Order: sequence, then structure tokens, then C-alpha cells
Amino acid sequence: MRDVATVTAVREFTRFYTQIIGVLQAGLLRTPYSVAEARVLFELGQRPETEVVALRAGLGLDAGYLSRMLARFEADGLVARQRSEGDARRQVIRLTRTGREVYRTLDERSAAEVGRLIEPLPEEDRRRLTGAMATIRDVLRGRRPPAPDVKLRAPGPGELGWVVQRHGALYAEEYGWDATFEALVARIVADFAAGARPGRDAAWIAEVDGEPAGCVFCVEKDESTAQLRLLLVEPARRGLGLGGALVDECVAFARGAGYERMVLWTNDCLTDARRIYERAGFELTRAEPHRSFGADLVGQYWTLAL
Repeated sequence: MRDVATVTAVREFTRFYTQIIGVLQAGLLRTPYSVAEARVLFELGQRPETEVVALRAGLGLDAGYLSRMLARFEADGLVARQRSEGDARRQVIRLTRTGREVYRTLDERSAAEVGRLIEPLPEEDRRRLTGAMATIRDVLRGRRPPAPDVKLRAPGPGELGWVVQRHGALYAEEYGWDATFEALVARIVADFAAGARPGRDAAWIAEVDGEPAGCVFCVEKDESTAQLRLLLVEPARRGLGLGGALVDECVAFARGAGYERMVLWTNDCLTDARRIYERAGFELTRAEPHRSFGADLVGQYWTLAL
């Protein structure tokens, strides 16, 4: 049975993307060449010469259609054809000097158009964009994505600032919290940076494929009690088990440090985090409504005996 929803979504994306990149115009990139013609010229521009058979197979073009296109290019002085030295039954084709000039024009204009398209995007959105494009290619080619390279490690230089920035940005985007929440996170991080004691306080960054993707902190509340703070996982990296891994690491550290219990404070709207705490063995001990960060919330206090 046909998956109507997926078919519709793919068609909608195709219509959107072809309009965005301007391939619906009569000539691509203000040139007299169609999308297919520009694609052939681009492929020919990648090497000194190309076998026609390989070109046709690589682009999936009809033999007659490609032959007519190459004949037009030859008549316009863009390409030259000759027999292959290795196999006289095969033709090889190369761009002429004029063809190379046309190729460079298309290449430069294409790069400039894409540059203008992505120029307003922040770095995070550019990473999302290229990651999504890689996923589309892999899925349609039938490739399974490689297992991500995941590491839990101490924060590196500048990454305490990343913790503050990502908390402020994500909680504003996902829950509408105001800057007072980012201020709270900044105070927690500043206190940690100024007074963390080895063996009693620690922080971890979850790194995925070389990029920060999450964090958690363990700080002393009192001599027998550790506090779990600032658990966060980037939206694009959720589903990899990072939240559970960070909490488990935090709990293991607290046990090793000799604490008798671990506590944390969260809010009932953070359902994914609450499920992680429950799986780690935390128990809800108290809840109370409060007005914070520009929102009406229900704060929750959780405890784990170590």
C-alpha cells in the first residue's frame, strides 16, 4: 500500500527546494542552459576528459537525450569528442577552452547563489541544514548512518559559556522562558567555575562526532548530599541515550565521592528529563507551584539514596 503521507511530504519538499534554488527559470543562473545541461557541463568540468558511457551511467540520462545534448554542445564549440585510446569503441569527451569558461561561470554563480542563501543562517542552523542534507542522501541511497562517536568528558575551554548559551536559547525556544532563567544558569556555572573542588564537584559534556551535544553538573549541596544540575541534551541529538548516560555518570561520581544521597530540582513541564530521573531511581518527594522565568510552573524536588 502506498505511503501517501510520505509521498506528499517528499513532493512538497521538492517543490519548495526547486523554487528556493531557482531552477524553474528558463535558463539556470542567468545562462542559456537548462538544469540538465548545466549538470552535464559541471560533470565534464571535474576532469580532463570523460567517457560518454560513464557520463550517461553516472547521471542516469537517456542515451538519445544525452547524445543530442552533446551534439549541441559540440556545435556551440563547448566540447570536443574523440575515440578512447584504450578502447576504440568508446567515445571520450572533454570541454574546450570555451566550454571551460562556461563551466567556470556556472560554478561561480552557483556558489554565489548558495552563499547568499545560507549567509543569514547562524552556525547552528547551517549544521542542521548540512546534516539534514546528508541524511536525505544516505536514506535515498539505502545507506545506514554510521554509529555516532559519543564521549562524556570534562568541559573544555569556552564550553562553560556554551552551557549557559544553550540553556538560554533552548528553554526560550521550547518553553518560552525569559532571560532570568539564563541568568540563573550563568550564576550556577560561575559558582562552579570559581569553586569546584576535585572529587566533590564535577561537570560533563556529552560530545557527539566532535561537537558538544549535552551536559550535566554534580555539585555539593551539603556534606552528605550531592545535587544534580543543568542536565541538557541538544534537540538534534535526542534519542541517542545521552540524557541517561549523563545522569548515570553523575550518580556514579556522587557515589564514588562518598555522598549519601543525590537531589535535584526540576519542573513538571520537563517530561523527558523526568522520565530519565525516574529510570535512574530518583523519587519525587515534593512539588509546589511557583512563578519563575516568566511562566507559571510546578517545581519538583527529586531524591535518590546512594
